[in-house]
Amino acid sequence: MTMPPRPAGARATLLAHIHARAFPPAHRWNAQAMQALLDMPGVSVVMATGDVPGFIMVRTLPDEAEILTFAVDPAWRRRGIGRGLLACCMRQAGAAGARTLFLEVAMDNAPAMALYRASGFVQVGVRRHYYPDGMDACVMRRDI
Repeated sequence: MTMPPRPAGARATLLAHIHARAFPPAHRWNAQAMQALLDMPGVSVVMATGDVPGFIMVRTLPDEAEILTFAVDPAWRRRGIGRGLLACCMRQAGAAGARTLFLEVAMDNAPAMALYRASGFVQVGVRRHYYPDGMDACVMRRDI
């Protein structure tokens, strides 16, 4: 039997709103998708402080973690917010026992790839046609 999707809560709606401002239409996640991820074991969110619209959603397992999505409102970019969120995410994942952090990033997202490389991530693979628009994903990894 298939259960109907759980209604999205206020937090999932906020995350979806930020995500919609940060990504092109083919890459956006709606509130129901956000809620489904929030309901998964090991998933947490690192939010920017104050009124800054930005977050990282990460899933932490016993010895590794994966960034599920990472969004900063375009009006707030280039101010160190993403770098701060990423550093906080790595600290929290490490404190939870993760030794490695993984992510996928669209191959055409040069600013994000530059941030990840500057933060010590290295490319470990490519997922062909990973995104709904057919874009490949660069798989990156960093020890924490």
